Amino acid sequence: MNTILSTPRRLVMALVAAGAIGALGATGASLVGTRSAAQAQVTQSAAVAQPAALNLPAVNAPNFADITARNGAAVVNISVVGSSRAMSDDEGDQTSERQPQGQGISPDDPFLEFFRQFGFPGMPGGQGMGPRAQQPDTPMRGQGSGFIVSSDGVILTNAHVVHGAKEVTVKLNDRREFRAKVLGADPKTDVAVLKIDAAGLPTVKLGQTSQLRVGDWVLAIGSPFGFENSVTAGVVSAKGRSLPDDSFVPFLQTDVAINPGNSGGPLFNAQGEVVGINSQIYTRSGGYQGVSFAIPIELATRVQQQIQATGKAQHAKLGVSVQEVNQAFADSFKLDRPEGALVASVEKNGPAAKAGLEPGDVVRKVDGKPVVGSGDLPAFIGQALPGQKVTLEVWRKGESQTLSATLGDASDKAAKVAKSSPDADKGKLGLALRPLQPEEKKQIGVDSGLLVAQASGPAAAAGISQGDVLLSINGAPAGNIDEVRAAVAKADKTVAVLIWRDGNKIFVPVRLG
Repeated sequence: MNTILSTPRRLVMALVAAGAIGALGATGASLVGTRSAAQAQVTQSAAVAQPAALNLPAVNAPNFADITARNGAAVVNISVVGSSRAMSDDEGDQTSERQPQGQGISPDDPFLEFFRQFGFPGMPGGQGMGPRAQQPDTPMRGQGSGFIVSSDGVILTNAHVVHGAKEVTVKLNDRREFRAKVLGADPKTDVAVLKIDAAGLPTVKLGQTSQLRVGDWVLAIGSPFGFENSVTAGVVSAKGRSLPDDSFVPFLQTDVAINPGNSGGPLFNAQGEVVGINSQIYTRSGGYQGVSFAIPIELATRVQQQIQATGKAQHAKLGVSVQEVNQAFADSFKLDRPEGALVASVEKNGPAAKAGLEPGDVVRKVDGKPVVGSGDLPAFIGQALPGQKVTLEVWRKGESQTLSATLGDASDKAAKVAKSSPDADKGKLGLALRPLQPEEKKQIGVDSGLLVAQASGPAAAAGISQGDVLLSINGAPAGNIDEVRAAVAKADKTVAVLIWRDGNKIFVPVRLG
């Protein structure tokens, strides 16, 4: 199972192992106090002041037992064997067959497996711990879940479950086991297709995520921590979630309990139809914390069809990097609301560049479909095919424009990012700037820009700091101090400043005050 580990400053993607992991549990005692007569009176008054409850029809929970009885036989347990070099800790739910020699950790310690999976100094396989490159190539085992989509033995699961596997074994609900062949795996969507030599197998029925509503009941069946055919249920928390490093997938977010070993298992709707493949969780502890993500079944079946037809999946690309449009950017670009995908950079000679897309453009629609958040754009493009033409509605310098782009192949190596035109300064910005030297321009890969020697005032408050390179302001190039001053002078309360930092180009909204 993929796990999104949260830190105070950034999201870190990692995969949590599916073996037996030790965990601490704690139960908190609830404190019950007494209420005074005055408190009781306030409570009664508040109760009287409450508005009348809405007269909504009662909604019964689905019969989870019937759904499980009908579909449980089509859910499988997947065991894989690979090598420690092929199956890296961040690519699957694995455990090692070799007894690790942790510093001060006894082989009989009940938390040995916990430290092996989550990191401890000197523990092989610990995340970010120990010299991985010096470890010997040792056997590794992993587990996951999957489900049968055709009676002749085609199975869907996660790509990270079978990553680097030399042997894949599928165990059915009736305890029969089969050696499986990996027909193909697509890391971009985390979908893999397996095949076992069998006939007359039970299958699941596929549904449509378009029919799902936020708040609908959903149910998962899988093998968390190796406990086969475990059932958990919850509701759809959100649709179309975009996650770091997974921009091709508009995830379903649920509060269904998903743990290591659930990876690749089905997510059912209230009618007993599969609407997703359980893939990731968001956690600060390494375990389930109420936020789980599933791959929409429509996307998974498209990948399945391509893999079965050609052995691989194809994804289109537009050739841009984008960021969110917040209220400050909306004010700066004269947008009526903070929606769309702000183009931060354009790949040189890529599909977007050929279509005329520029840094500072805000993509608002793709083939008529609204782009509300920045994650919508890569999700729309990633589901198209290379060579497909799309119509883009973009907002540029206060006007709406329509562009046509022919999409490229995401498997092609990315070309250099084209020079972009970002922000500048005036006294209002609070920046001390100097021109870039020729060698600095070559190193960064831009034709013009100004180095931030000192930041204060509004620019510093917005996060611009010494060492950043100012590229443009509100789309106007920042090649020299005069251009910066002119761009800021034309601005209102907020400017969108494009900067280069640590190899990335990002827009920063600066309120001029």
